[in-house]
Amino acid sequence: MDQSDPRPPRRAPRLQVSRRDAAGAVIVASMLGLAVVAVTGGWAPAVDEKTAQMRLWLGSRAAGMVSYLLLSALVLLGVLLSHPANKTEWKASKHVFPWHKHLAFFTLAFVVAHVVALVLDPWAGVSLVGSLVPGLSSYRSIPVALGTLGLYALLITGVTARFTTLLGPGRWLTIHRVAIVAFVLAWAHGVLSGTDTRAFLPMYAVTGALVVLTAASRYWRPLDRPTRVGADAPAERRLAPRISFDIWR
Repeated sequence: MDQSDPRPPRRAPRLQVSRRDAAGAVIVASMLGLAVVAVTGGWAPAVDEKTAQMRLWLGSRAAGMVSYLLLSALVLLGVLLSHPANKTEWKASKHVFPWHKHLAFFTLAFVVAHVVALVLDPWAGVSLVGSLVPGLSSYRSIPVALGTLGLYALLITGVTARFTTLLGPGRWLTIHRVAIVAFVLAWAHGVLSGTDTRAFLPMYAVTGALVVLTAASRYWRPLDRPTRVGADAPAERRLAPRISFDIWR
């Protein structure tokens, strides 16, 4: 009689990398890359001294632009996810939410790269304290302060979304709407702080209009008003319904 075990052989456990670990790797890689550029002047040789001095500034500007575009897409997807039509007609949360989550990780990574490059650049005039404390930057203190406040607003939305169980039911979603504030602050920061803003005005105009229109379609809704039935009803009663702005829904 065969006494062998009829159960199939066990497979060796596979190494799984969580999305959080992948996001952390992106952030660490960005910071290490900037550190390499700062410490080793020969990693990306410049053609002249002026280009060498602008290397970190150009890296910071590029990271800032990318983080702004990622934040725009992040907010747009977030508004679409919470849109009433998504719950009744579109039903696209299953496909859109993973993109929303990944965009949040990459947005934070490029924001960190943007800030680190500014702090490491001796010509930028933005120290570590100036980048973290609003109003203490020697370069355009108000626009930089707006960017700092936008970073904190982004962190608030990210942390509350990560630890939803620590908050009351629905409370995290109310706090999560601070993402709109983060976008407004980032938009103002980009427009006011850059020396080459004029060249990017079309980008700021298009992204700002998209977010405003999408948010308006999400939060503005008609209010039913009672009307009198009959021919004697006043004409003004038969007008279009009123509109309200309800940001807490």
